[in-house]
Amino acid sequence: MLMGLFRTALEQEACGLHEHNVRMQVVGERCMLNDMLLKRIDQTEELTRRNTGLKLVIAMNYGGRWDITQACRTIACRVRDGELEPDTITPETLDASLSLSEFPAPDLFIRTGGEMRVSNFLLWHLAYAELFFTDTLWPDFDSRSLDTALEAYATRQRRFGRTSEQVVQTDMN
Repeated sequence: MLMGLFRTALEQEACGLHEHNVRMQVVGERCMLNDMLLKRIDQTEELTRRNTGLKLVIAMNYGGRWDITQACRTIACRVRDGELEPDTITPETLDASLSLSEFPAPDLFIRTGGEMRVSNFLLWHLAYAELFFTDTLWPDFDSRSLDTALEAYATRQRRFGRTSEQVVQTDMN
């Protein structure tokens, strides 16, 4: 039922996305989706591929472990085909093979509903994200809730794997 609803939404909204210069991209494992839905996703992605405004990314059947696994498969094929030497593989190589490679890593991850985990979501991408957990359920998460999360974020020191002393020293240079 949900997949049918998504297909209907794409049928109704694809032209509007395009008219508003929105690029839509679906990330996740597609093998479980039916052919009619896959066709509609492909059509909408193709229609909006060259749009330069807002980017709408829909995570459907997505998981961080899946994303890292498919990136490793891509890299393994490049090694097998002689395009890449194993000793030249870097974190940037893996990052470039992930499904969200063209997007910056998130600065802030907000988890609603009282859960205290990331639940296999954006595992690679959250390495240096600030995490904010709230008991507020998603349907009740409003602008005031967002302000609370942003206020908490604003008090944090972004260190990106460095110590506080290293950040202060870098800022002084």
